[in-house]
Amino acid sequence: MTPLLDPFTKKRVEKIMSEYVEQKVPKQVRDQVKLNYKFRGDHVTLFQERPAFKSDQWVQLEVAQFRMEQNRWSVHWKDSKGKWHFVEDIVPDENFEKQLKIVDEDQRGLFWS
Repeated sequence: MTPLLDPFTKKRVEKIMSEYVEQKVPKQVRDQVKLNYKFRGDHVTLFQERPAFKSDQWVQLEVAQFRMEQNRWSVHWKDSKGKWHFVEDIVPDENFEKQLKIVDEDQRGLFWS
């Protein structure tokens, strides 16, 4: 199966996500919380990083996952057992920014707990 995420789309999403994580967390608290993202195939995972308790390590907490499926971005949330689930009432859309905005606003508390 060929990936749907062509180099142009990946570069565009990287730019959107880089700007988003840069703007989302104020500089003065970045020693306490960071936001980042990673690509794996046609999936983009947004995650939060926090310092581990009594350690100099950082812990990753995955916030949301965007999946390119049939040329549309679907949104997924992760349960406490580490399993990703499709958010059924967020309709897959070609517009990545629209999906990111829905996750950012998180009106139900699915992503930002």
